[in-house]
Amino acid sequence: MSKIVLIGSNHAGTAAAKVILDSYPGNELTIFEQNDNISYLGCGTALYVGRQIPETKNLFYSSGPELEGKGAKVHMQTTVEEIDFDKKVVKAKTRAGATITQAYDKLILATGSKPIKPNIPGIDIEGVHFVKTFQDGLKIDAELNKPEVKTVATIGAGYIGAEIAEAVQLRGRKSVVFEREATCLPGYFDRDFTERMDKVMCGKGIELHYSESLKEVKSSNGKRVTSIVTDKGEYVVDAVILSIGFLPRTELGAGKIETGRNGAFLVNTNQQTSLPDVYAIGDCATVLNNATGKSDYIALATNAVRSGIVAGHNVCGTGLQSQGVQGSNGIQIGEYKMWSTGLSTDKAKAAGFDATYVDYNDTQKLSFMVGPNEEVHLRVVYDAKSRKIVGTQMASYQDVSMGLHMFSLAIAKGLTINELPLLDIFFMPHFNKPFNYITMAGLTAK
Repeated sequence: MSKIVLIGSNHAGTAAAKVILDSYPGNELTIFEQNDNISYLGCGTALYVGRQIPETKNLFYSSGPELEGKGAKVHMQTTVEEIDFDKKVVKAKTRAGATITQAYDKLILATGSKPIKPNIPGIDIEGVHFVKTFQDGLKIDAELNKPEVKTVATIGAGYIGAEIAEAVQLRGRKSVVFEREATCLPGYFDRDFTERMDKVMCGKGIELHYSESLKEVKSSNGKRVTSIVTDKGEYVVDAVILSIGFLPRTELGAGKIETGRNGAFLVNTNQQTSLPDVYAIGDCATVLNNATGKSDYIALATNAVRSGIVAGHNVCGTGLQSQGVQGSNGIQIGEYKMWSTGLSTDKAKAAGFDATYVDYNDTQKLSFMVGPNEEVHLRVVYDAKSRKIVGTQMASYQDVSMGLHMFSLAIAKGLTINELPLLDIFFMPHFNKPFNYITMAGLTAK
């Protein structure tokens, strides 16, 4: 029997805990969680802020009592302050001020990530919010309940920024977005795809300011935000929501555990760190990017869950390796949907590939079919030398998200663009075309 300590219990931590408790009941699991909740689905923040879902209770899929019922010892609202990696001891403090000392045989770090906080004047003024935790979402929701809050600035137009900007607009407030890049979603899609989403957001009444960086948050009354200053001007706003990215929380291992390019704990495919018996999972750890074959940082809930499963088995003695990731993702604003996996064209070139792409746009079903039949935009990015597929982007008003799973697997398995049209893709008029956009993309690739 091993003494296992798990620090953090959101997606990665919850997954690891359930593997350990369900599959290896002979072990002793102690969990430290600094928050007052477990397993929060942060992707639901914008949905409830925008009233697209009626309540928040279903945004949690586990809890302290559930894990305790399975046999864990759970310390909620308890912060780990120090780890003695040589003596294998964790020291923590409860919200009430009590000190807890816990020895371990195996340690899993699931400390997650934290929002990037820019070092600019006024960043701590009342009315400035971040988007990360359940409590952050409640604070933003409370802001939008105030009648005096009429204009809200969202800083950052990545996935979370775009979604929260829509939520603000859905609550009847003026929604203004500022992004230092030239378009929304710059990390996931090529420019002609992001421009489609730009048009969707503009069509919903969201005001977009691109190639513009936040420099200062101001308060004319000395109490709360009344305007922001960018490198292009000053704008009157009543609240600010910051969504400019995340950094891994790795302070507990500082100077002790080897880290990757952005400070995330560097792990192997067993989720092991550079220290014996110490594992790292979720947003605090690196992943293997199958598109490049290299260690990377891709903070997604899906990646976190899989890393937790891998670590849970490994700390209990069952060797299980991560299969790597492609960074598959998706977004919906209004009724418009976009998905991507692997690398965009620019990212593929930056990674050293002789990157090119093939586009194919077509309706999902044959023209004689009655009912919704929206056009689908498909781009497959591949290496001109090896012909291997390294990325895919899709966009449509129709839900064709299942197609992205195939491309994710194609990247993981090294499928070439030449092999794409030879895949066994079924046909029925109710669903697709015999010469569908996936097959045609492969046939028309140069």
